[in-house]
Formats: sequence, C-alpha cells, structure tokens
Amino acid sequence: MGAAAPAQAHKRPDAPAAPTAKPATVTRIDPTFWWVGMKNPKLQLLVHGPGIGSSTLTLNYAGVTLDGVQKMESPNYLLVNLTIGPDAKPGKLPLQFQGAKKVKYEYELRARNTDPGRVQGVTSADFVYLLMPDRFANGDPKNDVIKSTNVGRVARDSMYARHGGDLKGIENHFDYLKELGVTAIWPTPVVENNQPKASYHGYALTDYYAVDPRYGANAEYVGFVKKAHAKGLKVIHDVVLNHMGSQNYLFRDQPARDWFHQWPSYTRSNFRDAAFNDPYAATQDRKLFGEGWFDLHMPDLNQSNPLVATYLIQNFLWWVENTGLDGYRIDTYAYSERNFLMQWGAAIQAEYPQLGMFGETWVQGTSQQAYFAQNIFPEVQGFKSNLPGVTDFQLYYAINETLTKDAGWTEGINKLYYTLQADWMYQDPMRNVLFLDNHDLSRYYSVISEDFQKYKMGLAWLLTCRGIPQLYYGTEVLMKNFSDPDGKVREDFPGGWPGDKKNLFVAAGRNAQEQEAFRYVSTLATYRRTHPALHSGKLMQFIPDAGVYTYFRYSDAGTVMVMMNSGKDEKTVDLTRFAERLNGFTSGVEVTSGAAISDLRALKIPGRTAWVVELRK
Repeated sequence: MGAAAPAQAHKRPDAPAAPTAKPATVTRIDPTFWWVGMKNPKLQLLVHGPGIGSSTLTLNYAGVTLDGVQKMESPNYLLVNLTIGPDAKPGKLPLQFQGAKKVKYEYELRARNTDPGRVQGVTSADFVYLLMPDRFANGDPKNDVIKSTNVGRVARDSMYARHGGDLKGIENHFDYLKELGVTAIWPTPVVENNQPKASYHGYALTDYYAVDPRYGANAEYVGFVKKAHAKGLKVIHDVVLNHMGSQNYLFRDQPARDWFHQWPSYTRSNFRDAAFNDPYAATQDRKLFGEGWFDLHMPDLNQSNPLVATYLIQNFLWWVENTGLDGYRIDTYAYSERNFLMQWGAAIQAEYPQLGMFGETWVQGTSQQAYFAQNIFPEVQGFKSNLPGVTDFQLYYAINETLTKDAGWTEGINKLYYTLQADWMYQDPMRNVLFLDNHDLSRYYSVISEDFQKYKMGLAWLLTCRGIPQLYYGTEVLMKNFSDPDGKVREDFPGGWPGDKKNLFVAAGRNAQEQEAFRYVSTLATYRRTHPALHSGKLMQFIPDAGVYTYFRYSDAGTVMVMMNSGKDEKTVDLTRFAERLNGFTSGVEVTSGAAISDLRALKIPGRTAWVVELRK
C-alpha cells in the first residue's frame, strides 16, 4: 500500500431515495455471471437498481432453486439467494422481478473451464517479478485516457498521476522477463480504480468485477493470463480485502450502513497490529486497528457482516475461475476481521487447493508475522490462520541490517541467522515471500548507498535463501530512489514508452554496470530454476563468525554452499567447521563467475562478497 492521506472530516453520502414515479430497474448484478459445477452450490446475488428492493422475484430454471430474497436498508438493492444444483446446465437464468412493472434479467451460468494449465499455484520454485502496470510499459496508447473515468489525462511528470502503462505493455515484455529468469508476474491491482486522486496504484478499487479500462478490458486480462501461461509465466493477482475506494458504487449507494465501519467523523487506523492479539490490549486500541480506515478515500469494510463476507468470497472465487490466475497476494492482510480471514481462506482453498496465496504482513517481530500464517501456535483469541504464506518483512529487515550495519552478537549479519532460526513457528516457511524492496519501500540500490558489491550480496541471498524470491521491477537494472516524500520508487521503467531517452529493456540501452547487474540476476535466477537444491532443498545454516555467514541448500540432486562476508576486509575461512555438509565433496564452482574452487579446506573471501558455490565430488 501507499502512504495514507491526512485526516479530514468525513460524512457518509446519503443513499438516494427510491424513485416513486418510475418503475424499478436492474442496473447490475454481482457476481456479474457464475458457473455450474462449483463445489459450493450456494450463490448470493446482489441486485442493484433504483427501487429494485420493493420487487418480488420468480424464476424457473432446471437445477436452480430460489432459496429466498432479502431486502436491504437501501431500497436500491435486493439480495437473492440461489442453490445451483449438480444437474444445472449452462445457460441464461431468467430472473423475473415484479414491482410496479415486470423486469426480466437474464443471468448467465457458464460451464467451467477445465484447461489443465490454469491455476498452477505459486511455490518456492518460482521467481516473482513485482511491477506496477501504470509504470512498467505503455503498449496501447489508445487506452491512456478514458472519458468515463475521473482522471482525464496522463502526466508522466507527476508521480501521483496516471502514466499510461497497461496490460499490453507487460505482454510486450514477456520475453524480457523470461530472459531475466522470472517465472511469475505480480502486478499491483489491475481492477478498476476510478478515484480522482492517485488512482494509478489500484489499492482503492471502485468495481470488484472490472479491470481498469486504462489497463484493458476484462477479456484482455483473461487473454493476458493465457498468454503468460503460454510463455511459461504465472500470474499473481493483487487483491484487497480490508477496504475499497470511496467512488465504488457500493459506498456511494450503501446497501446498508453495517456494510462499513462507521465513525462520527473520519477515523484512521492506529496501524498497531499488535493490538490484534495482545492479551493486555485495550478494547479501543483493538477497535481502532481493525475498524479504523486505512485512508480517507478507502472505506473500511465490515467483514463481520455475513453478507459482506459472502460478497467478498464470491468475488475472489470469480476472478480465479474467470481468468485461471495462479496466486493471490492479499494487501493489508492483518487489518481484516479475524473470523472472516479464516472463512475467506477456507473457502478459496476448498475450491482451488492449488492456488498460491500470501498476505502482506508489514508487522514487527517474527512471532507476530507467524501469527498471520499457517503456524504451530494454538488458536489465539479465536484466530488460527490458514494463510499458506506471508511477505517476509522480518527477513527484509534482517538483510537490510546485514548490508548496512556491522556485525554484532545479534546485529548486522547475525540478524539473518536469528530470523531464520525462528522458522520453527511456521508450518512451512518455504511458502513465505522474500524481497529486498517493493512499491512501498525505498529502493534497494539506494538503501545500500549504491554499493555494487553489496548489491550482488543481497541478490545472492535473495535467490539462494529458503522461500519464494520476489524482485521489484527495475532492481535488476539498478533503478534507485527513496520512498518519501516524492514517491519516486514508482518511477516509469526506462524504455517502456515511445520516445524514452533510455531503454533498459535491451542490452544495448544499458551501461556496463546496469548490464552486469542484469546478467548477475539472470545468471542466478536461471541457475536456481534448474537446480532443485536451491528452490526446494533443505537449508542448514552455521552461526556467523567474524562477519561471515555460511549456509547450505541441499537435496539428493546436489548441494550449494553460500558464503557471505559482510565486512569490508578479506577473511580466511576454515572450512573444516562445515564438515557436516562438505563431507564427500572435493571441489566446487562459483556459480556467478564460473571460478573453480579446488581446495575445500580453507577459502579467502573478499570483503562485501557473497559466493554461491556448487559443490562437486
């Protein structure tokens, strides 16, 4: 997520009164269509239209049962509950609404797509590339400005305006991503964000069932996923459970006040996740964290309302079934209501057990992070997480400290050791996502003061440690800048727009150091993909000594030794200490340079260097 807006007074928009002179109409139904043969036969339709709440409903369709309708606080909504039986066939379901006038709506039931290449999941064998669609590449200038949206221009000189990137721009660079060694693409949200300000980031969605038209149409997104799969690339869909954008029709015309957390005036979250499970927490602190708004323009959803919970669950089942995407990254995961998180996770996994899922857990402390993932803890205050993995902020903190602080008893590179030592709390830490930076953080190359040796150290760690590595767009070509105050960590990728002075998508457009950085990432990522020891093997680490940290990734397919010297001076390392893992090996090859290592008794490793050594017998 991005920085929140300053607090301002907020008043709930009044729902428009039901028209008295005109008959009811249907403007939309969510979900927009559904499928026969889903594991859960129940379907909740949210029908919207002026005065539709005063209607009755009849339907006659083989295999489909009308379980009942429910009026909402707003007269412009009617809730319809259906059971889609196992004998129901694809077709148009005739919904007959009877009010002052009959209204007929044909609701589509589709056949499920049984293509085996869909919903592949995301695992530790993947290398994830995080990008912002608006800032990556502009492949279709015709969709830069859409007249129906609240932002009617592009302005690449403003970091908070639209820049014109789109799905086609990403597609045009699939080959670039493949050359880099990427196996999965994670775009920030592609759903409609029709907010008047800072709409480019996507985290204030205004239509749960529509791709932002400035990125492309829904059909184009379906095609995007299919084309990515054909290229050997998976797609991770970035989703928001906690809130929506204030321009969403569900907020502008609220079905009922209890669909949102209401406050007398704008009340922001305290952002203190510890209140969630603090045994000594004040009720007000816990309420502010979970029910306060993330931002002025991001209304906070009341997920304890079962109608809201069902609406959200159905939406995220819909996106998987409609597109065949491979994984979900869940934004602001820790802020949602805890019972809802368990219900949502169970429903998604029941329908798509192979789907990859990891949540944003920007929290402090490994135990707090593990609390939000599948863990070994007993139920705590009614919550037992079923989320497979999380964004591993604790290891992010540790690698930053490794590269910016001297080694101490627990400081510097020793923090890596102690953070990994705490992996016993997770059911499977291999499902956690590792990263050096992202769209909310200062860029990695700037954090390490543009030290190229440190740059390679961090990348070596990212691509050899346990878990799922994630790279932020442009890190591979040394893009830089800090997160505050100007947002330049979200600059355009050079070469993504016609007329750009630099084009870093091609080797000819990179200077020598940018090309070396790209080659380093590509070499390691390619090696990692083809060597199971690095992406699915076991991990054994040795306590750092004199600023040198050594760990091994090993399986029946091979063994890789990683040695990191965080100090500025060369160190001679006695390898006899590692006999437990070196036994039977007589030599090795440093993967990134191809240098041969013939003596496994001792090594002289230069300062601020990481070696990735394939051991040989």
